[in-house]
Amino acid sequence: MYHPTVARLTYRGLLGRRRAAILFILPGLLITISAAVRLFQGADDQVAADLLAGFGLATMVPLIGVIAGTGAIGPEIDDGSIVYLLAKPVKRSTIIFTKLIVAIAVTMVFSAVPMLIAGLILNGNGQQVAIAYTVAALVASIAYSALFLLLGTVSRHAVVFGLVYALVWESLFGSVMSGARTLSVQQWALAVAEKVTRGEGLISSEVSLPVAAVLLAVVTAAATWFAGWKLRTLTLAGEE
Repeated sequence: MYHPTVARLTYRGLLGRRRAAILFILPGLLITISAAVRLFQGADDQVAADLLAGFGLATMVPLIGVIAGTGAIGPEIDDGSIVYLLAKPVKRSTIIFTKLIVAIAVTMVFSAVPMLIAGLILNGNGQQVAIAYTVAALVASIAYSALFLLLGTVSRHAVVFGLVYALVWESLFGSVMSGARTLSVQQWALAVAEKVTRGEGLISSEVSLPVAAVLLAVVTAAATWFAGWKLRTLTLAGEE
């Protein structure tokens, strides 16, 4: 299911000079803001939780997911180079699974690692806030990568749709509509973080942990399967 050559090509595309620069901006900004907050305000568990939730989990993680998920396959479809890959004797499901693994790995490295560093800077992992949000970032990275890889497979405007979901649906509608909060990867990840943290009331989610776990698994599996199905359809259309 994992193809090293496909993975190498995908890593090369994602970590090219231009995309790598974009991937470093948000983590660098989070760490810089965290250092400034700690310098001027000192260690505060609630401030740390609020910053990691508001900027880290709500903004940085989904945006990095958009870049990694859509970038894993979208550019190849747009410029037509996917045809050369599809011509190789590699199963379409293997291509999708390999690209998903790469997207997840990139999203995790550029979101979970800086989340941990920022949390340690903010309050030294008091009440396990840093660990809680690191775990949340890891969990969210999987679902975001699958969703945005699917978008990259089905649409030439995947980045736009990904940004709409991340910034409008989760951040805007999610703050005012309970239904939107329930159907939110961010809230599912917060449910995991709420379980990990030791501080009462520091982290809260609109979704219970069992429901969040089921939704994360179902959405990830469904998005991956549909992306594979769409790629097989694309192959048939090209052959015809």
